[in-house]
This record gives sequence, structure tokens and C-alpha cells, in this order.
Amino acid sequence: MITRLVTSFLFASLLAGQQAPESASREAIQHLQTGVELEKRGDLDNAIKEFSDATRISPNYEMGFLNLGDAYMKKGEYGKAIAPLNKAAELNPDSPTTQRLLGFALLSQGYAANAIPHLERVREYGALGIAQMESGKYSEAVASLQAALAKTPNDPDLLYYLARASEGLSSQSMDSLLSAFPGSARAHQAMAQHYFSTKDTAKAEQEYEQAIRMRSDLPGVRLELGEVYASVSDWPKAEQLFRQETQIQPGSAEAAFRLGDALMKQGKMKEAVSELQRSDELHPDMPETLYDLGKSALNLQPPEAERALLRVTELEKETLLASQAYQALSVLHRKQGKTELASKELQEFQRIQSLLQNNLAKSN
Repeated sequence: MITRLVTSFLFASLLAGQQAPESASREAIQHLQTGVELEKRGDLDNAIKEFSDATRISPNYEMGFLNLGDAYMKKGEYGKAIAPLNKAAELNPDSPTTQRLLGFALLSQGYAANAIPHLERVREYGALGIAQMESGKYSEAVASLQAALAKTPNDPDLLYYLARASEGLSSQSMDSLLSAFPGSARAHQAMAQHYFSTKDTAKAEQEYEQAIRMRSDLPGVRLELGEVYASVSDWPKAEQLFRQETQIQPGSAEAAFRLGDALMKQGKMKEAVSELQRSDELHPDMPETLYDLGKSALNLQPPEAERALLRVTELEKETLLASQAYQALSVLHRKQGKTELASKELQEFQRIQSLLQNNLAKSN
């Protein structure tokens, strides 16, 4: 991304009719103009020679150094661009073009901390966020990258760096927590999350239980411990913890969904429907909730099952969940004697499954 940002800001070097400053001799201006013409024709090597001559003849001529740095950057030699751009910035620190190019050049060579003040001056938030992230200033990086994304939404490079900066900020905050409050309930919760991520469920369970003993009303801990039990299909324990979480956070759609899912896995369909409907009311149009609701209501409330599963197919397009919803709808409609509709839904299930398998084969 750094190279793309650099390229997008390289400028037309010398405007026609520009008045020469007192620091530039007529000979230096001639070299500069010749260099500009050569650069336009793509002859960067000879352009660099002309710009170098201009700086040698008039060592206080800012435009000579600026054009020289620009030419090096166009050639992809960012390291060589730093010295002339530094000199241009020294001669004219108020030039936004010089500050921008110097910031890019420094960043491209790994001098992230040195690049920051130059990029800050011109509010070049994308490159600034990268420089801040690489300097360990994760909080500032997140803010800068979010500002850049506000101007260019859905930029894949900016989204990538924002994700990295956010991860760095999370890790930094976690280190601060464990260092400053190693025996706190939140520290035990953080360690439990770590153990769960490494699939050490026994240690994760111990850490979560310690967090609960220390702060029995702590929101979210029982939900996370319940997911540990769900990962090993211990549904009775998972149900108990999810139920406790719904009592602590009755407005949590996630807790209601997890409880409904655990009930469904145990065949407790009537209770499952109730919890899943509550989850859908709290946070409508969550495909996973709707799919579970459709599955659990299949025999108990066919109209509700049909509504939920059809909504999944509207929200999901050519995904695994969409194919599963079509399969469930096919079963439902076949039971109702709607054989033609059931056949179409089964065909759609098979089509999506085949598409997903082909995509998987291509990726491998």
C-alpha cells in the first residue's frame, strides 16, 4: 500500500512560467527544465542527472532537491530520495508536497517514527496510520486509519492495516491488564480466553471459574465458559451457563441464541423455539438465529419455521447456511405435500453445495 500511496501523490514537478527564486541561477533553472522534460518522456536516469546538476549549481534551490527526490521515488529508489527531500524540507518546511513525499520515502524504508511528523503535517492519514502502527502507537494508528477510511471506504489495504492496528491495540491493552492487575477477575477471564484459543479447554475452564468466583455478577463470563462446554458438546453444562447469562443480561440476543442452540442440541425444541424467538426479537435478521429457529420449529410451528428459513435464504446468498436452509425448507414442504416446491428447494440446496465444493477445490 505504501507504494500505491506514494504513486498517487507524485506531482507535476515544475509549472510552466514559474518565476525562479533568487537562490537559483539561470543555469540551474535550465537543468531543472531539461530534467522535467526528460522525466515527462520517461527518461528518469537522465532527469536525475539534470536535477542533480541543478542542486550542485544552486545548493539552496528547493525545487531542484524536490524534483530530484520526486524522480528517485518515481524510479522506485525511495532510499535515495530521502536525502534530497530532507534538504528540500530544510529549505522550505512549509511545502506540503515535500512533507508528503518525505514521509512516504521514510516510511517505505522502515523509518516509521521519522515519517510520522511529516505525514501529520499534511494529514496524510492512511500512511500516517501505518507509520504509527509500525511505531507501536496503536491507539493513534486506529484513529488515523479510521479517518482515512472515512474518505475512502472499503479500501482493502486500509482495512487490512486497521485490523492489524486493532489487534496490536488489543494485545497492548491485554498486556497492561495482566501486568497491572494480574490477580483480577478480568485477568483470569483474559487468560481463559487465551487458553480457549489454544484449545486448552481444561485450563480455560479453571480460569473462567476463578473469574466467576471473584465476581459472580460479571457479564459475559458465563457466556464464554458456556461456549467452552459447547465446543466439547457438553450441552447440559453449556445450557446451565447460558441460562445464567440470560438472567444476568436479559437483553442479550447472543445469550438467548446460545441458550436456544444448546436446548435444540438436546432435543428440547419447545424451549429452544421460545429462546430463539426472543433472540430474534432482540436482534432481528441474524441468519444463524433464524436457521436454528427454523430447525427447532420445524415440527412444532411449521409456519414459524417456514418464515425463519425463508428469511435465511433472503439474507444469505450461495453460502453454506443458505444451502442448509433450502434443505430444511425442502423437508418441511415435502411433509406438507408441496412436492414441486420441495423439489425446487432440494435442487437449490444441491446447486449451492456443488458451487461451494467447486470453490473449495479451486482454492486448494
